[in-house]
Amino acid sequence: MPAPDRYALRGVSAQKEEVHQAVAQLDKGLYPKAFCKVYPDYWGNDPAYCNLMHADGAGTKSSLAYLYWRETGDLSVWEGIAIDSIVMNIDDLLCVGATGPFTYSSTIGRNKGLIPGEVIARIINGSQHYFDRLREYGIDVHFMGGETADVGDVVRTIIVDGTMACRMRRDKLVTTEKVKAGDVIVSLASYGQANYEDSYNSGMGSNGLTSARHELLHKSYASQYPESLDPNLPPEVVYNGDYRLGDPTETGLDIGKMILSPTRTYAPVVLKMLEQYFDKIHGIIHCSGGGQTKCLHYLPQPLRVVKNNLPAVPPLFKLIQKSAGTDWREMYQVFNMGARLEVFTDAETAQGIVALSKSFGIEATISGHFEQAEKNELIIEGPYGSFQYS
Repeated sequence: MPAPDRYALRGVSAQKEEVHQAVAQLDKGLYPKAFCKVYPDYWGNDPAYCNLMHADGAGTKSSLAYLYWRETGDLSVWEGIAIDSIVMNIDDLLCVGATGPFTYSSTIGRNKGLIPGEVIARIINGSQHYFDRLREYGIDVHFMGGETADVGDVVRTIIVDGTMACRMRRDKLVTTEKVKAGDVIVSLASYGQANYEDSYNSGMGSNGLTSARHELLHKSYASQYPESLDPNLPPEVVYNGDYRLGDPTETGLDIGKMILSPTRTYAPVVLKMLEQYFDKIHGIIHCSGGGQTKCLHYLPQPLRVVKNNLPAVPPLFKLIQKSAGTDWREMYQVFNMGARLEVFTDAETAQGIVALSKSFGIEATISGHFEQAEKNELIIEGPYGSFQYS
């Protein structure tokens, strides 16, 4: 069965077409092409300021954490899920130039019969520990509490989400309106080990986990942990892989920990980047849902995006592709493929951003450029072929 059919049968979509249709008539905010919706300053009523609020979460990565915890008793994976929920919020807000101070509220829905208090404690305390860590790098987040609900009738294991907000000056926004032909793209790697990370990061992030989990893990998990999946899924798309969670990989992490690598934040890098190069930054994109095609949604005019020098694809995504037999074109549309943040700027500034990123232990490349075009389109060229998207 072709890979795209498996995605649909699992009830997931790389492009979230139905979501985009549902919100099509809503107000787009002050800057429609900004990566996050920008609101007037409702709190202070100051035309020089604006308000931002964003909601996101760890998605089905929590189902994988559940499997790993049940198999090994390792509670630390839940701290990683807390980080995932936080980073999926903060790194989206970074894309409009927001660097805090932020407020954060968590929303946790659990099946109490399967998820005990010790797991909730690890998630909540892990959130605060991560905020303490971010503060060391100049990122200030205030934990405002949140909601933990026992909703076993609607949640099979647990879902971990959050909402982040801030108030900032409008003249510090990054909104993509300045992106033009001749600009270049700097792609920051999602894998490796940044100097503010404790171990190797596979680059997984918190998107594409439904596919990654089912394509890599062994069929036996379906019968052993039926609560880890939708019981209505066709059997042929459930846990199709050959791997057990504890199987070793070339990265030094086992399969489970490799997929569970906490989503890397780029906040320390972006904070310094905006301090040094703000006037030269024309756009920032978080390559989350939609992978390397995410940029197509935020172009201010018809442009052709050419990505012909992306960072090398790391082991995790090669493993997923090989296990699933997924077409490489689809892989770039579903996963970040090793580069989860991209910056649009001029060629000279790009060199400085590459050096800045590498000073944090994060590989970066000038991965592409923009050309005039009659419609928005993206071309990805690399070792696995040439792919076009529009």
